[in-house]
Amino acid sequence: MTRLLISTGNGPGECRLAVAHILRRLTVDSAPDWTQSKPDKHGPASAIVTLPAAQAARWCGTILWRCQSPIRPHHKRKNWFVGVFPIETLPVPKTQLHPKDLRFTSFRAGGPGGQHQNTTDSAIRVVHLPSGLVAVSRDKRSQHRNKAQALSRLETMLMLASIDADNRMRETLNELHQNLNRGSPTRVFSGAHFIERC
Repeated sequence: MTRLLISTGNGPGECRLAVAHILRRLTVDSAPDWTQSKPDKHGPASAIVTLPAAQAARWCGTILWRCQSPIRPHHKRKNWFVGVFPIETLPVPKTQLHPKDLRFTSFRAGGPGGQHQNTTDSAIRVVHLPSGLVAVSRDKRSQHRNKAQALSRLETMLMLASIDADNRMRETLNELHQNLNRGSPTRVFSGAHFIERC
């Protein structure tokens, strides 16, 4: 399955109508999984759809809709463009910890903390196997407390990694919105009924 961003590239309301036409056509052709930005009275500015790879490949590129504007009937422009881009799925670390995903090791803590800390394996290292993140705690005198603190630190690290992945996805989508090429369309549709022209 391939995820696609369908974007108006900040185009006018007619481009939003084109996005709505594309979503309707995809719904007729298949049953895609899709989400859209909040639509205005003309349609959404963008949408993300998940399609089988072969079907997604047919939509990638610039889509041209040739139609007299239904919004501004006396407008001279008749060409409205929408960009369709494949987007990679960034791995988002899970913030919920499962025991099977964790590997604990204990070791002797050095530094301050008294004689008890220096003579027992009270420090804890925990590895989150799916992400490879590692958290360590050696501050407490008991292994039990160090384990709890290491888990707390690991949860924070996973949460920050998840936020970072989400921010990278937003940046990727924003860049794609600006990359709409309004020349050399890969597919052309015409008229109020959005009929494809070969």
